[in-house]
Amino acid sequence: MDNNGVGSWLHRRRIKSGTKTAVISGGTSLSYAELADRTAHLANALKERGVGKGDRVAYLGENHPSFVETFFACGLLGAIFVPLNTRLAAPELQYQLQDSGSLLLISAASLETVAAASSRETEVTHRLVVAPDDVTDGSAPTLPSGVEHYDDVMASASAAPPDEAVTLDDGAMILYTSGTTGKPKGALLTHGNITWNCMNTVVDMDLNRNDVALMISPLFHVASLDMGLLPMLLKGATVVLEAKFDAGRVLELVGQYKITTLNGVPTTFQMLCDHPGWSTADLSSLDKLTCGGSAVPQRVLDAYEQRGIGFTSCYGMTETAPGATMLPVSRSKEKAGSAGLPHFFTDVRIADPLGGVAVQGEVGEIQISGPNVIKEYWNRPEATAESYSDSSWFRSGDMGYQDAEGFLFVSDRIKDMIISGGENIYPAEVEAAIAELTAVGSVAVIGVDDPKWGEVPRAIVTLREGGSLTEEQLRSHLEGRLARYKIPKSVVFVEEMPRTASGKIRKMDLRKQYAQ
Repeated sequence: MDNNGVGSWLHRRRIKSGTKTAVISGGTSLSYAELADRTAHLANALKERGVGKGDRVAYLGENHPSFVETFFACGLLGAIFVPLNTRLAAPELQYQLQDSGSLLLISAASLETVAAASSRETEVTHRLVVAPDDVTDGSAPTLPSGVEHYDDVMASASAAPPDEAVTLDDGAMILYTSGTTGKPKGALLTHGNITWNCMNTVVDMDLNRNDVALMISPLFHVASLDMGLLPMLLKGATVVLEAKFDAGRVLELVGQYKITTLNGVPTTFQMLCDHPGWSTADLSSLDKLTCGGSAVPQRVLDAYEQRGIGFTSCYGMTETAPGATMLPVSRSKEKAGSAGLPHFFTDVRIADPLGGVAVQGEVGEIQISGPNVIKEYWNRPEATAESYSDSSWFRSGDMGYQDAEGFLFVSDRIKDMIISGGENIYPAEVEAAIAELTAVGSVAVIGVDDPKWGEVPRAIVTLREGGSLTEEQLRSHLEGRLARYKIPKSVVFVEEMPRTASGKIRKMDLRKQYAQ
């Protein structure tokens, strides 16, 4: 094939593993050959609707085979895949569609209303809707004019896989990551970024073709997609897709399918071990548990250790596709609190305040380099320039240090990002939405500890003279503007904000006083 990108994977894998089960989703099971065929049909259907190399195709939906098919169909055409977070509000989705310039939107039938609203006043010219899995008799819901059924479109297209010339340097996917200025930035991942990240994962997690991964985290998150699904398919293993997380069902599926690999965030692992069925569930097949996002509580670690299961902890970000470091299970006790060693094809260094390399054990900015690190943000040259040091080292914005063996310890975040249940929340975005209220004089959003989600946002607000506002009114204002997980769970009204000499709000002081 002339295609050297990710789009060729299924057709290369068909030769080696055609009859092997690739994807299981509900009552659907697809072999590698079947998945490759469906992807080819879809790619040709997209091509017939004007999608070509470099064009953007967005997807809005839960974990489902159509997500996988759309990703690989884009790869076959050299088009750029844009996965959208289903938890976002219509205005947030509309911004991402506008910013990416997506020409086509594929969405789940359950999200048709928000898909229609978010695609208005954008460059989207075609919309496809994926019918629910229980629709098998042709009775799919009636759609608005100009909107087509996904399966009908796929069935009408040619089965011959297109062979577009695609290189590892070509763009493959745009993933939106919230910025400190309040507007999300699109991280442009190339085919090479994804490929090398998957190679890192295969090598450092010792994946093999007999592994079975249960995808319990949304595929629109980079960790679930690039460290869960894609490495497994590259290796010829099997993935089981779950649209919604339910702890009891996950425990059942682990035993049913003899799941070996599970990726998640601390909240999901905590909910599993807190479930009444935990003690009797068959977990004997599990041997690769990967957790990222934030530290795992000790009691959760203990619960899994009692079942003979250890964790692999990871550190990374969207811009590193996403792996930067990984802590092997064999060193998890000895190096408790560490984010691990750099991935096999990735380098990590600590920079001192002057931009030089910090001495061992000194805290500085964590910087990452390697073929998995993005080269640019989508249409954001200034943000791109600000994010790199010495042209090849990505500035994470996080603080940390490395010990004598090179193990990374993350000590603090330069950025004020809040991680709530694995979801990234950037206070600037929430603050901007709250500031739209005329009664608000100033606002700062901080993270506070939460036993379930790790952190949740809290708003600290001062009111204008004569202004009146309640917590309920503030939260009501944000409904529909922001995803629910971004809306502050509590609001504290204060007379004045602590500020620096230059007038900036001192969030450190706010955290000390109001983060409990």
